[in-house]
Amino acid sequence: MNTARLDGQVNSPAQDNLFLTRWLATAEKQRRFPKELASDISWLLREGREKGLRADLPGKLDYLWRAGNGNLKAQNDLFRLQHALHAVKLTGWIYVVLADSEWSGRRQLRLSPAVSGIYLNRNGLGSGFDEHGQQRIALPARITGELPALDALLNRSGWRRVKAESEDPLLHHLMAEGYSVARTTLQLL
Repeated sequence: MNTARLDGQVNSPAQDNLFLTRWLATAEKQRRFPKELASDISWLLREGREKGLRADLPGKLDYLWRAGNGNLKAQNDLFRLQHALHAVKLTGWIYVVLADSEWSGRRQLRLSPAVSGIYLNRNGLGSGFDEHGQQRIALPARITGELPALDALLNRSGWRRVKAESEDPLLHHLMAEGYSVARTTLQLL
């Protein structure tokens, strides 16, 4: 992409998207990448074609590169959570961020135990990380589906699920490796 910019082929975000979409289509057709990446290439192509500029192909390519470089645990907590949630979606689970009105109260979203899903509270997610992407608070999540399958995906990304002490049978907390109440207390001091 930088070479295309230097050559004057790409001068705008729209041209970035077009260049990357064409490049990915050629790479897919010529099978330039290992089979393991075929689904990622197809996904990127679909995103670029359907969403255009909104696809943010450079950002998604950077994400896939960082996630696949074999050093996932070296990334910050927020990145590793995003990676885990992306993996959850790829397995067919639903992932939704709920506004406060959908999280509790009269308009609380009714969740079906028959549908595998992970539902995060928007405010909890917004205040859950510092400016460096490190976790500040345990993230509340309502979870439906097979918990062992979810736990395996979370663990690969350096996260864990803990059942919340609550009357709500679906309420859990998500915590990054190394996250503890003591760490939170020290950060607040």
